[in-house]
Amino acid sequence: MHPVLVSGAAGFIGYRFVERCRKEGIPVVSVDAREHFMARPEHRDLDTGAIVDRHELFDWLGAAPRALTGIVHLGACTDTTETDEKLFTRDNVEYSQRLWTYATERQVPFVYASSAATYGDGTLSYDDDESVIPRLQPLNAYGRSKQAFDRWVLQQGSTPPAWSGWKFFNVYGYGERHKGHMASVVMHAFDQRWAGGPIRLFRSHRAGIADGHQARDFIAVSDVISVLMFALTKPVARGIRNLGTGTARTYLDLARGVCRALGKSEKIEFVDTPITIRDKYQYFTQARMTRLRDEGYREPFTTLEAGIASYVGALVDEAVRDRLPV
Repeated sequence: MHPVLVSGAAGFIGYRFVERCRKEGIPVVSVDAREHFMARPEHRDLDTGAIVDRHELFDWLGAAPRALTGIVHLGACTDTTETDEKLFTRDNVEYSQRLWTYATERQVPFVYASSAATYGDGTLSYDDDESVIPRLQPLNAYGRSKQAFDRWVLQQGSTPPAWSGWKFFNVYGYGERHKGHMASVVMHAFDQRWAGGPIRLFRSHRAGIADGHQARDFIAVSDVISVLMFALTKPVARGIRNLGTGTARTYLDLARGVCRALGKSEKIEFVDTPITIRDKYQYFTQARMTRLRDEGYREPFTTLEAGIASYVGALVDEAVRDRLPV
């Protein structure tokens, strides 16, 4: 079997995808900044296969014929607070275009990560009808970069033999600690309550929405990996689709779930949403999942309560192992 090339392989979702490949006996070529594979303690004891530095990838691809089963492109700058448009153009748009072009020329199946950030404030709903994509108005530079690549893909006359893009909603799960402030609210809530303090959530600044009732479509990373594997191996022939659960849950639900999983009392406080992101803040997201189901994907999605319980268990084990204070 030829290997699957995974970009962003030292990242949160990429590493979990490599892990799944290894469990199923699928060889991989792991692409990312080489130092990330060594510097992230949550990524332990996994054979990531051949490692290629992300800055050397196209030289590596051009140096010799490379037989690949597929390309799963998960590498990107995902910081929604970053404002450098040139950085996003270089890392999220142009890099993706080069990898798509290679996959097209060599006829390698191509699966890539888009984002629910492309939907902006949700005015045009969260329906993954591709005819709506050109009209979407993302609220930040990250979302605009993902939107730019989606639009470019839909304009291409020549494509890989099978290709699919996936609009990730709010992904959470073990292995994201290196993301720092961009890690999920589940992880930050765990850290706050584990240390004995309150879980801090953003106050609502919108009439009609109570504090903590801002809602997101939270999806466990294990479900994301299952869908990506389905897309690659079915394979999904073409198209840009949502990847969420189809059910929005509130941040208050999330915080209470973390407290419950820890066996601690509910201790929650609300803080003002920073001015710098207040006008870009999404108050509701919920994926329409019909198109994935129409492809034949039948696996149930993990409930928020079950996903939090599993994740918190792993974080407790990590904290005990690393002797973090209770």
